[in-house]
Amino acid sequence: MHSLFRSALTRLAPETAHHLTLSALESAYSLGLSRLIAKRPPDDPRTVMGLTFPNPVGLAAGLDKNGDCINGLAALGFGFIEIGTVTPLPQPGNPRPRLFRLPQANAIINRMGFNNDGVDKLVENVKRENYRGILGINIGKNAATPIEKAADDYLICLRKVYAHASYVTVNISSPNTKNLRQLQDEDALNNLLGLLKTEQNKLSDAHCKYVPIALKIAPDLTGEQIAQIARLLMRHRIDGVIATNTTLSRDGVENLENGKEAGGLSGTPVREKSTAVIRSLHQHLQGALPIIGVGGILTGADAAEKINAGASLVQIYSGLIYRGPELIAESCDSIFRASGTQRG
Repeated sequence: MHSLFRSALTRLAPETAHHLTLSALESAYSLGLSRLIAKRPPDDPRTVMGLTFPNPVGLAAGLDKNGDCINGLAALGFGFIEIGTVTPLPQPGNPRPRLFRLPQANAIINRMGFNNDGVDKLVENVKRENYRGILGINIGKNAATPIEKAADDYLICLRKVYAHASYVTVNISSPNTKNLRQLQDEDALNNLLGLLKTEQNKLSDAHCKYVPIALKIAPDLTGEQIAQIARLLMRHRIDGVIATNTTLSRDGVENLENGKEAGGLSGTPVREKSTAVIRSLHQHLQGALPIIGVGGILTGADAAEKINAGASLVQIYSGLIYRGPELIAESCDSIFRASGTQRG
């Protein structure tokens, strides 16, 4: 079914196909037909960041930016869903075309630019969907906000999504918002994490609910930058780290059609870079906080590789586009076999 559907979708512009797929998944869920699309994997619960995930395979942010299709996506068998990136105010993102397929490399280049309907609309959608599973909400800054005022945007979003999220991801690593990755620099990150942690503590008291915060980082970091980030994550007692976002590298795809388009590259070409960052983080963190691995997972073996490198959970995005929902169960099975545990 997925092969036939994907064949039809590839005849459409990528962004059109994206929206059509989300609408179809939400309709299938509403009609009770999701079971025909994907078989739900057996439970393999993992406790991470104080949350119990029914299985270790989640959906990465970016596919459902506004929370329009939470239940439809969850019905595919994901152990958790991450929506966003969302910003305080609605914004259109970068001009089209801004999404490009590289099928020869099982890759995608995007320069979407945090296009979304704003945090208030996302919260409305989350309330409407009434999803009962683990929900991450990924937050960012508006493009018009000066980088020196970025923390204000993150705090606005954190306050608005806090009551509705299982965990909140702070995205400072998209390559498609000008200067955003500067927030990964030591002084800027130290300031941002301090402000976020203080606000998290206030919100925890106000809501009588502790919502973990995870930081999403880039794959294009030096060894010293990874070490600095690890130290700051531990210093501020951040709850988790997501490694990694898309890469600016074009190694291996520069001669392919669309290979030189500007934006972040995801899919198979980022797999090794992402896994290397996970492995380095794991060495520096020494179990102080968990890692969620994402980047280039196209097979179950790729998912298990991330776990073996030090990740506690994984997320997929481009792999879902190229492989379909069967990748979820395949990844769950490979991680289960690699862990050597017994399903309860």
